[in-house]
Amino acid sequence: MSRQASQQPGPTTPDVLFGVDGLLDDEERQMRDTVRALVKSRIAPEVAGWYEAGELPVRDLAVELGQLGLLGMHLEGYGCAGTSATAYGLACLELEAGDSGIRSLVSVQGSLAMFALHEFGSEEQKQQWLPEMAEGRKIGCFGLTEPDFGSDPAGMRTRATRSGDDWILNGSKMWITNGSVADVAIVWARSDDGVRGFAVPTDTPGFTANTIKNKMSLRASVTSELVLEDVRLQDSARLPGATSLRAPLSCLNEARFGIVFGAVGAARDCLETALAYSQSRTQFDRPIGGFQLTQQKLADMTLEYGKAFLLALHLGRTKDTVGLLPEQVSLGKLNNVREAIEIARTSRTILGASGITGEYPVMRHANNLESVLTYEGTVEMHTLMIGQALTGTQAFR
Repeated sequence: MSRQASQQPGPTTPDVLFGVDGLLDDEERQMRDTVRALVKSRIAPEVAGWYEAGELPVRDLAVELGQLGLLGMHLEGYGCAGTSATAYGLACLELEAGDSGIRSLVSVQGSLAMFALHEFGSEEQKQQWLPEMAEGRKIGCFGLTEPDFGSDPAGMRTRATRSGDDWILNGSKMWITNGSVADVAIVWARSDDGVRGFAVPTDTPGFTANTIKNKMSLRASVTSELVLEDVRLQDSARLPGATSLRAPLSCLNEARFGIVFGAVGAARDCLETALAYSQSRTQFDRPIGGFQLTQQKLADMTLEYGKAFLLALHLGRTKDTVGLLPEQVSLGKLNNVREAIEIARTSRTILGASGITGEYPVMRHANNLESVLTYEGTVEMHTLMIGQALTGTQAFR
């Protein structure tokens, strides 16, 4: 037997086991490494404190993210980087390895607010908002969800009424990321002609954004309620390409795609933390990573992490070539968030009592993923989207 064959294999990593580097091209690896370095130097040292304080320096971070071209990075023109969907997904993965709140900031800015303007806005609106949003000097939010209408946005009560050549908006929106720090709110409202979208400058009289406090999840993220009381807008604020509910739903699919990758990042950070802890924590005179039950947990988590990454990568490649159907995005969002939250919980058991402290990121990720599990479509809605695709029968109405 050769010396090489007889040696015990040394520790490896989940990414090496799955050959991740070999699956990415040079541009994708560069994007991944650039964002990973940002998270390591800027986010990781601060995020536990932001989470504990329930705050996030959105404006400072947005400028830094904009300097790297991460805001609206998958959009073309207007100062946007125009990267592939896969590269954007990998950026989301690395950002959420830092914290779900950081990825949410980027997702809402780029895949909701900027995407809505890019796809449905007038040329004037695009020129007015997109370049500065890409630089992080203007912040956007996306007002669709209402206090009584989450999974059923068609039931929204916010109204847009014609008043001569103007529009008057009345209503409220809930759980809006970036809402109280935004410069422009993309607000969706029901009109006599169907659902319409509006680019509402947040200094418009009658517009108020109230920060939501006492969150136990996504604490390193700004979440707000939007209130619109007789907000008068010129018709130039209306998004001319948005004429039905299909417009905001297409924006949601863009954001969900980022979550497909982002959840994998949170899972990886938990898994890597548990793996490192298992090799340093000693019980019964040996590292706990040497016990069979711990190794089973690590092996199972690695399998689910790797499968989630491969699914995300496959959906990214598909989006870049032929495009994704909504139910395909549901496959990724449902599976990857569900598996990520299970990895976070299992990682916590390996860390024991240490896992509940802010010294380690595991409980923070687990708490954040409880929100990610629900927003941009609940487990139930994505399950029924997949069921409808398989059977041809709609079951949620």
